[in-house]
This record gives sequence, structure tokens and C-alpha cells, in this order.
Amino acid sequence: MKRFAVALAAALVLAFAGTASAQAPIVIKFSHVVSPEAPKGKAANVFKELAEKYTNGKVKVEVYPNSSLYKDKEELEALQLGSVQLLAPSISKFGPLGVREFDIFDLPFLMTDDTHARQMMASPMMAELNKKLETKGVTPLAYWDNGTYVYTASKPLLMPEDFRGMKMRIQGSKVLDATARQLGAIPQIIAFGELYQALQTGVVDGEDNVPSNIWTQKFYDVQKYLTVSNHGRLTYSLLTNTKFWNSLPADVRPQVDRAVKESTEYFNETAAKDNVDALDKIKATGKMQFHVLTDAEKKAWVAALMPVHKEMQSRFGKDFLEKIYKASGFVPPQS
Repeated sequence: MKRFAVALAAALVLAFAGTASAQAPIVIKFSHVVSPEAPKGKAANVFKELAEKYTNGKVKVEVYPNSSLYKDKEELEALQLGSVQLLAPSISKFGPLGVREFDIFDLPFLMTDDTHARQMMASPMMAELNKKLETKGVTPLAYWDNGTYVYTASKPLLMPEDFRGMKMRIQGSKVLDATARQLGAIPQIIAFGELYQALQTGVVDGEDNVPSNIWTQKFYDVQKYLTVSNHGRLTYSLLTNTKFWNSLPADVRPQVDRAVKESTEYFNETAAKDNVDALDKIKATGKMQFHVLTDAEKKAWVAALMPVHKEMQSRFGKDFLEKIYKASGFVPPQS
């Protein structure tokens, strides 16, 4: 009888453990480097809410903002290893993945038109590039459009020559490196989570970003000048570990895909509004002097940076570059 009781107890424990295991939610760790109040941070929380709601709790999303889990240089490797399941990095940071074609989207003044930019990121051409990422073990689920860049700096940046000798923070893109050097600046790759301190201590003299990031990270406290240049575009890729995503059960995957679609729509709408609002809020602090490029100044900037486009022909190929021009609506100036 005693033996039977022990066996029964063990069977009950195993049965309970099996039931608990079956009911345990699938955990998706979503790591990002910005504030919860930035468009990306808001959209990450919306994805969490929707994914958990649509799957009736079969999925649990843990959001880690402000580089609290991984920094720029660490997060992509962590995704490939499966230590995190979801990221939303700038596509300018894809260099370590070995898919250099994404650098082309950093060409100066290439993607300044919102409509063309979003059409491009949803085009068959992008589907081909996505396949190259999948060979690295990661899959883009969507692209989040955070609008165009402005520059902040410790001195006014009105004309191309104003960059000479400036230490400028860049992301890890070969095109961004070439752009800074073409302007006579000294490029410095610095993780986003370390940028405030780098600006505060003078490790770098300036950076480019979207207004919502400048506002939520309080860069206006450590930079004196802002130039509305719209010289580039910040596009995020909602990126997952391919093996993990393909392993999602059939009764879960469609609901999570729905959460991806709806959080992407939310992001694009929110980013457009937040960037406009952020410029107004930064102005209202009175801590930064604003300058909007005149037509003549913009023409000078484009002319000064076109050599970067020519330099990158050898990196990407003339045919590929021309396809990008057509898709983005960019018309190179006549020399």
C-alpha cells in the first residue's frame, strides 16, 4: 500500500508538472534602446498588449527599454543566439550581420519623401534583401518609419564646411562613415544608450537623429544648436529570430502576426505626430537655437555629399543604385 501511495503521488506530481508546462506561456523578450515614451517604446508596449490579448495569454511579451537588456553592439548577436526574440534596430546597424546592401539606404538625401520611402520598404526589392537576412538567422517582420533626421551640435551647422573637424556620432554604417568624412567631420560609432554622456562630456560634438529621440533622451540639455536638414531617414526593422518565429504554434502565429501588423500601423502614425510635436517641445525649452536649411543651403549640402553616392557605386553596383533612386524618387543633381 505504501509503495502504491508513493507511486500515485509521483504520478500526480508528473501530471501536474505536465499540465503546468502545457499552460506556460511562450515568452517573447523584446529589447530596444530608446525611451518607453519614444515612438518605438510606445509601439513595443502596444505590440505586447495586442499579442497577449489576441493569443489569450498564450504569449507573454517582456519589453526591455533603454538598453536595459542589450546595447547596440550586443543585441543583434543576442537575437541570433536566441537570447532575445524581438528587436527593432535601425537598419543602419545591420553591418555586423554581413548584409551590406542595407547601408545603401543611408545615402544622404536619398529617402526624404515619406510616400516613396514607405513604398520602397514594402517593395519586392526589399523582399529579396529580407531573404539575405534570413540566411543570418533573423527575419524582418515589418519596417517602422521614424521620419527624417535633423542634426544637433555644439555649434551652428549651416553649410557643409561647418562640419570640418567636428566629432560626429554615427551608427555603424559604412555609408554614414563616408558621409561624415566627406563633410570633413570625424565619425565616432557610439551606442545610443551612451550618447547623452558622450555629448555631455564632449566625446562627440554632435549627432543626427529624429526629433522624438532628441526630446525623449533630453539631448537638448547637452547640445546648443539644431539644424532641420532632413538629410537622411531613420527606419527600424522589427526583427525576430527566424528559428523561434517559425516554431510558433499554428494557433498562436496568426494572432502574433496580427499584433505585428497593427503595432506597425500604430508606430507609423505615432512617429509622424511625435516628431512634429517634439520639435515644438524642444523649441519651447529655449535651450536650443533652431535653423531650417534654406533652398540654397540644401542645394550646397546635396552637392557636397554627392561624391558619397559616386563612391558607393563601386560598393553596391550602378544598376542597384539606379533601382534605389527610382524607388526612392531621388533625382541626382546635374553636374
